[in-house]
Amino acid sequence: MRQRTIPIPWATGYGLARTLLALGTLGTLAFSDAATLFREVATVGQYPLCRGVTAGGAFCLVEPDHYDTVRWLCCLVLLVVASGWRPRFTAIPHAYVAFSVFTGISIPDGGDQITWVLTLLIAIVAVGDSRRWHWQHSPAQDPESQRRGVLALLGVSAVVVARLQMAVLYFQSCVAKLPHAEWADGTALYYWVNNYDFGAPGWLRPTVSAVVHSPLGVAAMTWGPLVLEIALAAALLMPQKVRWILLAAGVLFHLSIAVVMGLWSFAFAMWAGLLLLLAPLGHDPDLARILRALRRRTRTPEPVRDEPVKEPSPA
Repeated sequence: MRQRTIPIPWATGYGLARTLLALGTLGTLAFSDAATLFREVATVGQYPLCRGVTAGGAFCLVEPDHYDTVRWLCCLVLLVVASGWRPRFTAIPHAYVAFSVFTGISIPDGGDQITWVLTLLIAIVAVGDSRRWHWQHSPAQDPESQRRGVLALLGVSAVVVARLQMAVLYFQSCVAKLPHAEWADGTALYYWVNNYDFGAPGWLRPTVSAVVHSPLGVAAMTWGPLVLEIALAAALLMPQKVRWILLAAGVLFHLSIAVVMGLWSFAFAMWAGLLLLLAPLGHDPDLARILRALRRRTRTPEPVRDEPVKEPSPA
């Protein structure tokens, strides 16, 4: 009977996605105090609301005076996760912290929601990961083939669901903009970059303003993201070499959003999602070998050319 093989999901590629997700949430918690994260929202109430399922979040288990203590404990968990140590043991705590942040803070953004969804799916992969560090190469063969095969199948299935989630997310992001006149006529970015809450920072505003005041520039800045988003939505139907190009374009796209609008936690979440969407299943680059090669390249001195010695001219 013909056997079907599946890629091993425990690889450095998914490990990098875990690290990016952890760093995004870590930035939110480390650079925002409790008074900023937890406040009253009009017509809703004081956050955290602690209603229904959300009452199980970490910030609902303590009094308001201890929010900062819990915040730093969550930061410690995220630091361990980002380091890549023991993914099997840190997967569930990571998912719990992501859930607590998304359901607990008063104004979560799309990055917090994406982080929670992707972290939950990645936890299904990580609970079967027996490596000490998620930067290590996945073993080519495993003695516990039957049990590990089931865990590998669950892990690959979770990554596939994450890829479909990202494809749908980009499709919806593109299509939802089309009915709005500002996106259809190519002027939407003019209003966004000049917005005082989400617009470009002062040091960048002159450059960005010069672009959006040009008809061609503002049209390119408005319609370019739509083209990229619909391409990312269809990426799973494209060959891998095209996906690598889309990965670079997507990273630069979300980096530009972070620089202009300050949405850094959103950028980290989307970078992780792009890796899951566009890298091959079980992508496992040898990071140690790459780092060693870069180190040798920087340490190797350039050969010194011997200049010919000029003979002294006769007096």
